[in-house]
Amino acid sequence: MCGILGKINSNQPVDEALFTKMRDTLAHRGPDGAGLYFSNDKMVALGHRRLALIDLSENGKQPMCNEDQSIWLTCNGEIYNYRELRIQLRSYGHTFHSESDSEVIVHGYEQWGTDVVNKLKGMFAFGIWDNAKKQLFLARDRFGIKPLYFYRDARTFLFASEIKAIVFDPGVKREINFTSLCNYFTYRYIPAPDTIWKNIYKIPAAHFLILDAKGNCKTGKYWDLQSSDHSISETDAIEKINFLIEESVKGHILSDVPVGTFLSGGYDSSALVCYQKKIGYPAKTFSIGFENWNKSEHQYAKLVSEIFNTEHQSKIIGHQTLDVIDKLVYFYDEPIADISIIPTYIVSELAGKKVKAVLSGEGADELFCGYTWHKSKTDNLSIQNKLLLLKDKFLKGGKQYNTDEYSEAMAMGYFGQSDLKELLLSDLHPSIPENTKWFYDANYKPDLTSVKKFQYLDIKTFMGELVLTKVDRASMANSLEARVPFLDHEIAEFIFSVSEKIYFREKYTKFLLYENIKKSLPDTIMKRPKQGFVGPDSYYMNYTWYRENILPGKLISDNLIKKETIEKYLLRKDHWRLWKVAVFEKWYSFWNTNKANGC
Repeated sequence: MCGILGKINSNQPVDEALFTKMRDTLAHRGPDGAGLYFSNDKMVALGHRRLALIDLSENGKQPMCNEDQSIWLTCNGEIYNYRELRIQLRSYGHTFHSESDSEVIVHGYEQWGTDVVNKLKGMFAFGIWDNAKKQLFLARDRFGIKPLYFYRDARTFLFASEIKAIVFDPGVKREINFTSLCNYFTYRYIPAPDTIWKNIYKIPAAHFLILDAKGNCKTGKYWDLQSSDHSISETDAIEKINFLIEESVKGHILSDVPVGTFLSGGYDSSALVCYQKKIGYPAKTFSIGFENWNKSEHQYAKLVSEIFNTEHQSKIIGHQTLDVIDKLVYFYDEPIADISIIPTYIVSELAGKKVKAVLSGEGADELFCGYTWHKSKTDNLSIQNKLLLLKDKFLKGGKQYNTDEYSEAMAMGYFGQSDLKELLLSDLHPSIPENTKWFYDANYKPDLTSVKKFQYLDIKTFMGELVLTKVDRASMANSLEARVPFLDHEIAEFIFSVSEKIYFREKYTKFLLYENIKKSLPDTIMKRPKQGFVGPDSYYMNYTWYRENILPGKLISDNLIKKETIEKYLLRKDHWRLWKVAVFEKWYSFWNTNKANGC
């Protein structure tokens, strides 16, 4: 739910008219209502755009406060254990004025201070203004499901759900961070804490920020996955995962409005529908497919829908939808080159016309080992999965894999130092990192067991920075909240607490999940090879589109990239590198024009 914004000035009152316009750049995240809070001296402002899902009344409106109005909250997210926390906090004497799940954060902060984050189960990004301490407290959920950005200079501190709300302020100078640009080409995204703009930062997943009365800024991590190697029987592990997933799905369907489900016909989304059927929740499902493609997922989604008798809708798309990128660069704020940004947006658009929230299967691949790089066999894999495969070096006693291999496998068009120098004009070469795989190195834990090394890297890098960003922006662009039941921290903690031999099987994709759904789904679904949420390879091989969008574009005319390098990519049909360049061209052309200044 929602879009949040905050501003603290040290030298002059916050301009209410400007601040309101900044808040309303987030209207797509919250079309159901809007709220403002200003401190008595007008030096502090909080803003909120509301997507109403729990407590639809005015009582659930934000920013919201405690009993004496000394603590104010603006929150984006859902707290799935809010009912238990309400009971506990009432026993301590706290009084609630709404049925909103967010209000437990207000009273939880009163009771536990900044430790409240450790009590919360859910997805969230929030800001708390403590008027008594003159202190701002920001926090982001454990996996980074919900976004949170901030900007700071000598006079102003700003935070928001999306960068567009920050850069709307004319006092925020837009300067591209060219090291971030290099990182984008390497990773397909810009790793936290940096963003594409200088002086604007992401708060990383599972982190907090405190701005105190003296203007001192402190950041820290409040949670991380801890690994152990406990022994547990296979039967007990299967039953434990069954219990945890069922409880998580129950929590994620809590809403005062209907909740739908993205359905691809793969393991993860099919499992979510299976568990909804099990607990008696009437599922509404949504899928998309690609025309003239025998692997199009809509046909499998239709089969699962028929098995569980869901209210199902699907849409078929073609190559012309590449032009959707022109729209996506506004909603994404930063360049992001995941190849599923378009289908994710379109399925969100489809679902957003019928429901306000959906369940989505993100996290299952990372936690249950569903990606092809967890396997050792290459037979019948798509080109995307072959690019991502690390083969069997680390699984079968061969040479230990390293982050060089991981970086190349994850790149979808690798850009190392020499590749960046070939693409970028020489003026930008000083911005190229000495170690282009620094983010993987920072999240590589050599002491973990083989599979857990991969899982931890996946969760902290690919999933946290790319996948969850993609889903949040695509869904919220359509005023739709995407909920991710597999990313319950108790599920993740359980997986990391046991030996990987318990949950990893080469012959079974996502073994613990497989064992819990195998009797409910046919072999057509259970034996499907892993396929990402993408179109056919030909969808990304439209060289006419690349030529028309890159060669006459601003990146070449503004002397950022070399025309001869693009012509070389076109000649050798290097579509993955062209895809990254084309996405950045679209972003750069929008955000460096006068048109973007008024967004």
